[in-house]
Amino acid sequence: MNFIGSIVMAAGRGSRMKGFEGNKTLLPLVPADSPFRGTRPILLHILSSLPPGPKALIVNFEKEAVMEATRSLALTVLEQPVLNGTGGALLAALPFIANAECRDLIITMGDVPLVRPQTYLDLVQALSSNVFVVLGFRPQDKRQYGALSIRNQRVKKIMEWKYWHALPQEKQALLDIFNSGIYAARREELLHYIPRLASRPHTVVKEREGKQVALEEFFITDLVEIMEKDRCPVGFALARDDEEVMGVDDLDSLIKVQQVYRCRNGEP
Repeated sequence: MNFIGSIVMAAGRGSRMKGFEGNKTLLPLVPADSPFRGTRPILLHILSSLPPGPKALIVNFEKEAVMEATRSLALTVLEQPVLNGTGGALLAALPFIANAECRDLIITMGDVPLVRPQTYLDLVQALSSNVFVVLGFRPQDKRQYGALSIRNQRVKKIMEWKYWHALPQEKQALLDIFNSGIYAARREELLHYIPRLASRPHTVVKEREGKQVALEEFFITDLVEIMEKDRCPVGFALARDDEEVMGVDDLDSLIKVQQVYRCRNGEP
């Protein structure tokens, strides 16, 4: 069997989930007396949906609770010492990437539980003609998602909202596929490009305890531009709908995900 490796990012603080102090990846898909209490933790469902193969879990916030919830699973647990972006999580996964016994890797988030097992397989299948693949989707509302700039079925770059929303309306209308934040990569090529990613920090201003603080972060999306400059093919696969790639960011999105999960499983 050709095993597929997976990296699941579960380190974030989830500051928008007001009223819940734990790690949001442990929130239930099946609520009981409260959306915050119930069964079928999001993270465990994601892990069960991924293809067979070695798996790494990136932790930081409430790491003890996350590690306890996954203790019975054969995972490589790595700590992201500083919450410095999705690229920082990938840098923390470097020991796993270097040693995993697999050709292909999935990189996903621990708060996006509705991705179907087949979608993960479709993502990896696209690696047959690419070294890196973005899981894209067509949202009903474009909001502030990163837009995929595509030419001849190749992803040339991922444009942040602050750039594409300044384009003329006719050019904005041409942007219809957006970034879910889930990727697949050839392991060897990814290993080659990680030092390049590590050399490209971004300064991001965020609020911390009521103060504006400048932080250094790394973005996985930079890999697209780096690989494109080297003429390495970057492709995309499509989620079935935008519900499939919905992240659990706040209480409203948690309730929505729980409703979709219940409907998928034929529960009232």
